[in-house]
Amino acid sequence: MADQHRMPTHHPRIIGTRHMVSSANYLAAETGFAILEAGGNAIDAGVAGGIALGVLQCEYVHFAGVAPIMIRLAETGETVSISGLGPWPNLASAAWFREQQGGRILSNVKRCVVPAAPDAWITALERYGTMSFGDVANAAIRFGREGFGFQSISHEVMTEAVDTIRRYPQNAAIYLPNGQVPKPGTRFFQSDLANSIQYMADQEAAAARKGGRAAGLAAARDAFYRGDIAQKIVAYHKANDGWLREDDLAEFRSDVETPLSVRYGDVTVFGCRPWCQGPVLLQTLKILDGIDLQALGHNSPAYVHTLIEALKLAFADRHVYYGDPKFVDVPIDALLSDAYAARRRTLIDPLRACPEMPQAGTAEELGLAARAAPAVKADREYVEGDPDTSYVCAIDREGNCFSATPSDGAINGPVIPGTGLAPSSRGMQSWTDPAHPACLAPGKRPRLTPNPSIAMRDGKWIMPFGSPGNDVQPQAMLQVFLNMVVFDMTPQRAIEQPRFASSSFPSSSDPHSYTPGRMSMERRFSDATAAALDQMGHSVNWWREWEWKAGCVCAVVHDRESGLLEGGADIRRPGGVRGW
Repeated sequence: MADQHRMPTHHPRIIGTRHMVSSANYLAAETGFAILEAGGNAIDAGVAGGIALGVLQCEYVHFAGVAPIMIRLAETGETVSISGLGPWPNLASAAWFREQQGGRILSNVKRCVVPAAPDAWITALERYGTMSFGDVANAAIRFGREGFGFQSISHEVMTEAVDTIRRYPQNAAIYLPNGQVPKPGTRFFQSDLANSIQYMADQEAAAARKGGRAAGLAAARDAFYRGDIAQKIVAYHKANDGWLREDDLAEFRSDVETPLSVRYGDVTVFGCRPWCQGPVLLQTLKILDGIDLQALGHNSPAYVHTLIEALKLAFADRHVYYGDPKFVDVPIDALLSDAYAARRRTLIDPLRACPEMPQAGTAEELGLAARAAPAVKADREYVEGDPDTSYVCAIDREGNCFSATPSDGAINGPVIPGTGLAPSSRGMQSWTDPAHPACLAPGKRPRLTPNPSIAMRDGKWIMPFGSPGNDVQPQAMLQVFLNMVVFDMTPQRAIEQPRFASSSFPSSSDPHSYTPGRMSMERRFSDATAAALDQMGHSVNWWREWEWKAGCVCAVVHDRESGLLEGGADIRRPGGVRGW
């Protein structure tokens, strides 16, 4: 292989000595970097970037959506995750969707769950940050009030969703000014959203003058979950047959917990627990750890085939076993065990693709009592998943790491009039089949696709990384990770490699489409590679040469030997790295 460290990249290598931020939006990266320069730590910077994303990329991430976070603390060596995922309201009913929508969870007010992102950001600041909510939210407020340049990807996403946007006059007033999707390069405003965030900052400032920083952060949270914002959300839901009520909001708190981890060679990879799809990446790495991937050749037909087949095995287990651990007995220790991974590895035929989603592990081998398996039905046509989610990560001069994957765009449900806020539409990632572990229930969280991660190579480096992309997320993260660890690529080079993804399993988002054998590849792969994969039994479909639906992986690597930092940002979306 050519020397990857000398080959040019489309985005320059960004190397620093102090601190760094990478994000799927360059202005969010700039926002986080400004916080680091002002003396904030990685948590302050990551939260600032994450809040900014909810304004800058409103079409696929929103301030009132979800925000799963992972943090590594340099002083203690502790790694924690903050779920940033809200549950279904207490009035929610799976039976209603079965009776009224044929089992679908369609785009309307009833698929809203409790907005979790504001609480997640504030929880991160309370426990691990140093700055106020107002300090880290200031840039987002300015973007909303003063406007920012509208991106080409925003135009594409909104154009595809224009009929959904027009269903709600208050959405159309914001996202279709003059009745049309804004053109790329024009100035776009989020005035109502900026005012809502400013209200939280004002409440914080008033409380902090009397009770200090902790009281101020509590007041910012209360402004959203108990104050005027909460009242407007509830009033809208009551008037429009929605389910969110005062107690749903007032009682919500994000879970703070120890994440899962696995070893891949000399690297430890941390992932969130099975309230999201984080374990898919971990399971896949466990399966691949017994295979000489380097000998297969980077992005060769054999290599692509092996990764796809390992992913399909993990996705099969996701479908049958992953769900909110507060409601479902998920055999996560067994799923991540060496013995189980070894058994799953033997199911990969090196010459032939499994024609459909493989069978999940049996309840018996995973130490569970027998249970009914959720239904699996192949679709005639592939349905693209909702184009939501973004990403931000940061490392500060002390070595603290922050990794977050905020999501839930404002085009998938109604904006609360006058607030600019679109409460989380994440209910779309639940099922209505009672046999499914992610079947919705009051107080139960949907099974989330966003899954931030952190990786550590023994004594060498630490790396927060992640990606948007619905079910493509763990697949894109896997490829970039292996590009670096197995093929010794720099972060930017690893991110820019041609990408592929399987959809040979039920999709996370309604309508949960399932197209056996289907996979997508960026057009930079050769016809010969595609033909070889077709011969193996894969149904190859082409993406564009640089496809934003193939994910937007971002990462920052801290070299513990040299002390240098190097970031990578995906050019498939308007990503950016800022560091010094």
